[in-house]
Amino acid sequence: MAAVMVTTAVEQTPTVDEPVYVGTAAVYLHEHSLDYNPEHPPLGKLVVMAGVAAAGPHFDASYRGDQGQLGRHLLYESGNDPWRLMLWARLPVIALTLAFGLVVFAFARDLAGAGGGLLALTLYTFSPDAVAHGSLATLDVPMAGFLLTSVWLLRRARHVSGVTGRTVAPSGPRLCPPLAGAALGAAVATKMSALPAVPVLLLLAVAGAWEERGARGAGRRRLLVLGLGRAAVVAAVAVAVVWASYLAVDPRLRFSPVAPVPVVHGLRERLVELLPLPGAYRAGMRVQFGLEDHAWQGFLFGHLYTGSRWYYLPAALLVKTPLGMLALWAAGAVALLAVRRLRPAAPYVLLPPAVLLGAAMTGTRDFGTRYVVFLPMFLAVAAGCVLTVRLRRTPVVTGALALYVAVSSLLTFPYYLPYSNEAFGGPAGTHLRLHDSNVDWGQDLGRLADRLRERYPGERVWLVYKGSGVPSYYGIHARDPRGVPPGEVHGLLVVSDSWVAKARGRLAMLIRTGRAVDEVGHSITVYRR
Repeated sequence: MAAVMVTTAVEQTPTVDEPVYVGTAAVYLHEHSLDYNPEHPPLGKLVVMAGVAAAGPHFDASYRGDQGQLGRHLLYESGNDPWRLMLWARLPVIALTLAFGLVVFAFARDLAGAGGGLLALTLYTFSPDAVAHGSLATLDVPMAGFLLTSVWLLRRARHVSGVTGRTVAPSGPRLCPPLAGAALGAAVATKMSALPAVPVLLLLAVAGAWEERGARGAGRRRLLVLGLGRAAVVAAVAVAVVWASYLAVDPRLRFSPVAPVPVVHGLRERLVELLPLPGAYRAGMRVQFGLEDHAWQGFLFGHLYTGSRWYYLPAALLVKTPLGMLALWAAGAVALLAVRRLRPAAPYVLLPPAVLLGAAMTGTRDFGTRYVVFLPMFLAVAAGCVLTVRLRRTPVVTGALALYVAVSSLLTFPYYLPYSNEAFGGPAGTHLRLHDSNVDWGQDLGRLADRLRERYPGERVWLVYKGSGVPSYYGIHARDPRGVPPGEVHGLLVVSDSWVAKARGRLAMLIRTGRAVDEVGHSITVYRR
């Protein structure tokens, strides 16, 4: 997993969101300012900042653009090498992604033994979504991994071990609640989409005490007090971690946002004001609510629409998850519910991702499975429990499915973002069914430059590109065909597949009257006119 993620990180140009986070991380490092990118809390960008600090880029403190312009200025207009800077920014996230693999292994081993742990780790390491987004300087995988870690620690806070029924070391239950709170706080301090899981984890902290009746021999009232005490510790430590992440950027918590913060009314505003979190966090929530109120375009199975579809994420997961992994996820969930000694663990493994999936399905941004990248983590743990089913063919079938997952994943190397499984035509067919970060997030601009230089030297190029990269930096000298009469568009028409999916009017006509002659990274199509 480390090898394929580092290779992917080396070869990919900046995706849409990365320059925002890298630019904000540079502001944290040099100016200790919370003014940029308030819609996401600081912790994930502090992780990225570690790589930015190691790269030591030149930072132009006088520049005052918006957050997207800030990142492009840092990468392309400040005398820095964007390849080197992006690699360093991505490396801390890669390290975290690998560390979360150890949590997946430990969690599944606690439930199903070493074999279950290894099965879960295999599924995680070969998950195309985990590899794709774990190799980027973005926030989705860090948030999901911190949340998984919190749930695992809550499970370990119980007085009785899940596999054997043994009483665990007394230090475990005492230390696990504050550590779980720290991990939960880290998730909330990375992305606000972790917030729906907070009440679930607090309930699990209370419910865990009730599972200890046999081990402790305590009465109901005492167990309830114990559970509420654990929940209070988890909540208090989580809030403290969120505050600490903001104080780490600016101990004075100054906040003068570069972009205006939307006004929120009604219940949402009351909920925002109730949060015991920094003012910049609450302002970021208002920005998120403003984004949710926007009418975004979605694309699913060839249909372009405005708004959102509640079934978008399940459908996208069906396309972008290896078939063997889908089978093992389902079998693992059934095993958790059907095997008697595993049932107490089912709420820990299944309930948090179910709640987060439900929350994500109500969102208005149908942009990709990265919004549910926690599923390959939690459901890998569930899949490890398949090996507890005592049927003669279970090890053979499970091993065959795991091998199928590994082969499917390796065959897509190094194009993990546009992965889709064999039932939907593999990565070459993903753009026919999905768009945005499922396929084309601007990652292949460097590969496009190499292709044009090698196969089409000297030809005239027209480019419609989705991404945050600067084509001219990579030697791509092209014009936008949408600003000239169609009759003048001759030569190579190069279009990012997300723009192909959304093409209407003049661009659709140019594509329709061109001839597809090449593709780059399964995310960019080259037409000849």
